Amino acid sequence: QVQLVESGGGLVQAGGTLRLSCKASGKFFTINRLGWYRQAPGTQREMLALTFRDGKVEYADGAVGRFTISRDNAANTVYLEGTDMKPEDTGVYYCNTRAYELDFNYRDYWGQGTPVTVSS
Repeated sequence: QVQLVESGGGLVQAGGTLRLSCKASGKFFTINRLGWYRQAPGTQREMLALTFRDGKVEYADGAVGRFTISRDNAANTVYLEGTDMKPEDTGVYYCNTRAYELDFNYRDYWGQGTPVTVSS
């Protein structure tokens, strides 16, 4: 089992900066994929940015240039910074991970989601 605890979010002024963090804990061998998804009101959850244990990162097309994802492998923590935030960035931001667990299986987990509202 893996627990994901997100922090940050809340109200952000348009043009401001968003900072989120998510820490994975529990019993596992490794945390492989660790990243962020976003669900805007009335839409499906979509990938925003992902990190991989080998250092690779992946961004959604709309996230390139304004969002930066980073990771601390030792702390099993992922960070997301969003700059020049826009009202359309409003939504619930979910942390996601794929963990290699002690029974030698890979499993995906989700955080509880942290709401972000960008006010104009």
